[in-house]
Amino acid sequence: MHDSVRQVETVFFLLLFFVIAFGALARRLKIAYPIVLVLAGLIVSFVPGLPVVSLNPDVVFLAILPPLLFHAAWVTSWREFRYNLASILMLAFGLVAFTVVGVALAGGTLFPFLDWRTGIILGAIVAPTDAIAATSIARRLGLPERVVDVLEGESLVNDATGLLALEFGIALVVGNHTPSVADEGVRLFWLITAGAGIGLTIAWIVRRIEHFIDDGPIEITLVLITPYIAYIAAEEAHASGVLAVVACGLYLGRHSSEFFSPGSRLQAYAMSDALDFILNGLVFVLIGLQLPLVLAGLHDYGPWLLLAYAAGFSVFIIALRLIWVYPGAYLAYVIRRRFQGQNEALPSVKSLFVVGWTGMRGVVSLAAALSIPEYMADGAPFNGRNLIIFLTFSVILVTLVLQGLTLPPLIRLLGLGSRSGINCEEHTARHLMISAALEHLDTAHSKALINHPPGVAQMYDDLRSFHRSRLEGLLYQEDRYSDVQGYAAYKEVSRNLLKIERSTALELRRDGRINDTVLRRLERELDLSETHISSL
Repeated sequence: MHDSVRQVETVFFLLLFFVIAFGALARRLKIAYPIVLVLAGLIVSFVPGLPVVSLNPDVVFLAILPPLLFHAAWVTSWREFRYNLASILMLAFGLVAFTVVGVALAGGTLFPFLDWRTGIILGAIVAPTDAIAATSIARRLGLPERVVDVLEGESLVNDATGLLALEFGIALVVGNHTPSVADEGVRLFWLITAGAGIGLTIAWIVRRIEHFIDDGPIEITLVLITPYIAYIAAEEAHASGVLAVVACGLYLGRHSSEFFSPGSRLQAYAMSDALDFILNGLVFVLIGLQLPLVLAGLHDYGPWLLLAYAAGFSVFIIALRLIWVYPGAYLAYVIRRRFQGQNEALPSVKSLFVVGWTGMRGVVSLAAALSIPEYMADGAPFNGRNLIIFLTFSVILVTLVLQGLTLPPLIRLLGLGSRSGINCEEHTARHLMISAALEHLDTAHSKALINHPPGVAQMYDDLRSFHRSRLEGLLYQEDRYSDVQGYAAYKEVSRNLLKIERSTALELRRDGRINDTVLRRLERELDLSETHISSL
């Protein structure tokens, strides 16, 4: 017992070390970390003597997926999600259905071991995308926000549709049962409505509880367990746990400003970012480490045949997405113009090609493939299971590495990447916030002159001067640094000033003029200022 526990500890800490080391390497190489971690796991899997680490699908769906989806939904803007809903659904529902049907119809022609029923299973497995790498690259290169918002929205919703299609395919093949269209329609309706309803109900309860708590660690702990509660409750009701977590995260993320104190909010975001990186890092390393297990059941196939299968199927899946995005975008355009009253132009061919090229698959696809039963309902082995897992692994590897590495030069080649200057929406909001504070100070100052001693009135004068200087600084930025180069220089000088302040504080601590407690308070203010500048 002791030896098995020690072995688990060793493997776990080795995985964390890989995540830290190769995550740092990815940052240094300026490559999205999922790509580097998958390749690192793949290389490490060839090292002899290392213990085989299997990816348990139950652990993925229950332990890893809920917090990752919850965090992604939490930081998603509900306004953009709702505004782009037609485009998101064309990918999350339309593209998933197109992929499933495409693999089902063409799979038997392309691959002799597939028929239309096993094609539905394979198509459902590889249909959901993992947009972590794609959106991180897109944001860094300045891809239009609308494209990034659609990609993020797609990745939140399409897991549920893909898993529903997988459930349908397994019923066909393993259970030898053909669900009717009416049954599947009712099932889909229940998955969506009950899943979203359960997620929103739990989110509303958590929101009410949070109003009575004013303790950062307790608030954060409650938020940490919320996605697990939502997922398990929905799964117990035979609804979509994925949609329950997404709905819960969207609701609480939108209302978090009402119940989180400033200190709790800073702690929560720092904690969730670290947890998100650790879980994603472990997942992508584990994907690469699965190669020996994936190849273990394929002794009857030669290496060149497997390579041909992997290349051919990966190209086919990429082509299906590229084919769909153009008619799908046109349908979304018609819906948005005619039924939603949105005066949106049809997306450019270039931007649609980038959307088509960002169909990267991730851990959900691999976990779904590993969850396929090994035996049929009559006890016979599921002969195509090992090949389905291999093809899924191949699609994940090809889409992450090939598309992930080629996405930055593709964006630059198409002229879609740009470095932005001042964020107009954010700049206007700051202007209005400071103006509102000044208006309040003017009113309070007039009352203070009548009802309070001169010292209090002077305090109002000082605060008015401070806020006016902030407002003048905003206007100065707008006039002087609206161009990209000027604004970049402004940010660089601001960072240098903060470095000088930081070094001065450290020198004061070294000289014994301030203690560590004072230094930490000063560093907190400087860290917040530097974070603000970096986010501009």
